[in-house]
Amino acid sequence: IKKGTTLALVGESGCGKTTAGKSIIRLIKPTGGAIIFKGRDLAALSEKELKAQRSLMQIIFQDPYSSLNPRLTVKETIEEGLRTLRPGMTRAERAAKTASVLQRVGLLPEMAGRYPHEVSGGQRQRIGIARALAVDPEFIVCDEAVSALDVSVQAQILNLLKSIQRDFGLSFLFITHDLGVVEYMADEVAVMYAGKIVERNTA
Repeated sequence: IKKGTTLALVGESGCGKTTAGKSIIRLIKPTGGAIIFKGRDLAALSEKELKAQRSLMQIIFQDPYSSLNPRLTVKETIEEGLRTLRPGMTRAERAAKTASVLQRVGLLPEMAGRYPHEVSGGQRQRIGIARALAVDPEFIVCDEAVSALDVSVQAQILNLLKSIQRDFGLSFLFITHDLGVVEYMADEVAVMYAGKIVERNTA
């Protein structure tokens, strides 16, 4: 996936798209092969070495409700990654970063004190995007990131992702079933069948 571009990964349910996405960012331990990211094989890294790479790769999940901890406020959700991956940040720096990413994804500052059940589905997905953005990634896996949302909200989230990509030079792996989403978001498309890429071309 070239820097700053989007590769859409499409294929029938159960063909391995999500497994591939999670393996790439090492949420699942790959059973074989190599994952080359900026010249390094992520599959060969130790846990300690991998932690240093973690902030460069993030994921936005399909279901914004189940992917957010119901016991954490929006602020705590976003700061969780900063505490883990940016341990040198002060409390004030974490608060400033949280405020800036909330603003960037179109959420008001007062959202910071709310819990996931107190916001809409579209707002929850914006929180998921803010959480991913907070650690300054270069590559994001979007795993069916809009499929659980209403059509009108889908368009808003896709526009947000496009503008974020443009502003930060992000690379996306966009896992989806929706060819309309592919047409709008992707530079290239890879078609997966039974765990293998069987076709790849420009969108």
